[in-house]
Amino acid sequence: MNPFKLSSALLSYPSVDLQDAIITDINKELKKWPKWFDLLSSLLQHLCATDLITLQENYVATFDRTPNHSLHLFEHLHGENRDRGEAMVNLLHEYQAQGFEPQGFELPDYLPLFLEFLSLQTEQQASQLLAEAIHVIAYIGENLSKNDSLYSSVIDLLIHLSPIEPQELKVAPIRDMDEALETFGPLMDGTEPLLNKKPSDIQIIQIQPRSKQLNV
Repeated sequence: MNPFKLSSALLSYPSVDLQDAIITDINKELKKWPKWFDLLSSLLQHLCATDLITLQENYVATFDRTPNHSLHLFEHLHGENRDRGEAMVNLLHEYQAQGFEPQGFELPDYLPLFLEFLSLQTEQQASQLLAEAIHVIAYIGENLSKNDSLYSSVIDLLIHLSPIEPQELKVAPIRDMDEALETFGPLMDGTEPLLNKKPSDIQIIQIQPRSKQLNV
């Protein structure tokens, strides 16, 4: 079982497919890794035992309506500053250079998408990329833990997998995206503006280009 594919699935918007996968495959496979199973068991039980609409409402309230829980990594680093756009382009180019073409409408810095990308890399490459992102990932996990969210267990797994210890993160101020749209307008393709300078004392996800869903 690939831990990055698993983490991507568990942090994604709840679906019937996810619930079925937990019941039929994930619980069974995870028992081969007792530490992982113990860490994630409460979340897995919650995802299976709760009706789908409630799960989806909780997901939206947790990640979409609580800015410091956002699963968009660069949102915590850059806010709405235009530096976010450059970081987003670099990350997308890294995906494409490795033959990974994101599907759907999610931005490249969406954590489940980033984790899916890691699941396709060699162990060494995935470990290196995780190390670049672990500081902001841990920041999200800390906020989830403070709010007693079961999703924090997935972040704990990622921290355990990281080759380095996360450092304290100084985040950019986060404003409502509607305000950013009023100020900057949408991009030419109609998407939100990809706009806070990254902290100068810590370098995170400085990926430069170098040259798929529940099968966990």
